[in-house]
Amino acid sequence: MRVRLRARQGGRRVDLALGLLLAVGALTGVAANTIGVNWPLDLIQIHAAAALAILLLAPWKYVVIRRGLGRRRRGAGTKALSLALLFFVLVTVGSGLLHSTGRVEFAGPLTLMQIHVGAAVGALLALAAHFLGHGVRPRRADADRRALLRLAVLGAGAGVATAAWDTGVATDRRFSGSVPKKDLEVTAWFDDAVQRLDPATWRVQVGAAALDLAFVTGLPHESFTAVLDCTSGWYSEQRWEGVRLSAVLAAARVPMAGRRSVEVRSATGYARWFGAGTLDDVWLVTGVGGRPLGYGHGFPARIVAPGRRGFWWVKWVTSIEPSSRPAWAQSVFPLS
Repeated sequence: MRVRLRARQGGRRVDLALGLLLAVGALTGVAANTIGVNWPLDLIQIHAAAALAILLLAPWKYVVIRRGLGRRRRGAGTKALSLALLFFVLVTVGSGLLHSTGRVEFAGPLTLMQIHVGAAVGALLALAAHFLGHGVRPRRADADRRALLRLAVLGAGAGVATAAWDTGVATDRRFSGSVPKKDLEVTAWFDDAVQRLDPATWRVQVGAAALDLAFVTGLPHESFTAVLDCTSGWYSEQRWEGVRLSAVLAAARVPMAGRRSVEVRSATGYARWFGAGTLDDVWLVTGVGGRPLGYGHGFPARIVAPGRRGFWWVKWVTSIEPSSRPAWAQSVFPLS
């Protein structure tokens, strides 16, 4: 009886530790993929350490799963759920580690980041169902001295494994986890297709004014360096040529008094709202690397928003409209 109770308690603690690590991995992954500036707390390193800690726990979790699969009283659905959780976790961790090497970008038609995020969502759903079905709840006895010591050893092991991985296998990555690219890649949010707009007929609506390409390129442009950090897992530093949104609004004689943001909309219908106080730090650009934008990179004009992730950098801009809507009143990730 004592051996059985210890085994059951050990299985509970493995499940609780796994649940904690998956939660840490999910939170740090979402934060690193959303935040465009480097925090003092290196989120992507914590994200990687959580993944490697899960691998360190894998042998113990394997014992728990094997024991559960051998129980006749456990239903087929519960066993399938355990195997699904194992599958999703291994795919999530494996795709993330492979991506960090910078050597592989695609697995078939999907990028490694798409596989990584999709498997992570599957793992979280399977974990939630697993906890609901088994009723595993933290107890005061779970935080005894021995358990805390084991958790500390696991954390130290994960830290050493992360340092070894970054030193020996992984490529240099940004704080977001993105790997470097010399040239820009053609990407778009979800299913947006590359727009091939006619420069002769293109207009950007700014308040009541419809500005053509000649007017926009005739505005005083600045040349500046900014890093495009795409949520598909890569980043590239480029030299851009453009005009600040505040200058575009001034040239179109659009008052901002009483307005809380500016809505920038693409020819695809995609839109983001920028706070009224940030318009000096957001550019409408027409060129990159000393050349006009290509169609895949937003020609005739796109947004460059340094310090923000790539989904803020609206391509194929067709309207820049003052809005009374606060910039925070939009989803963290665009939903369309």
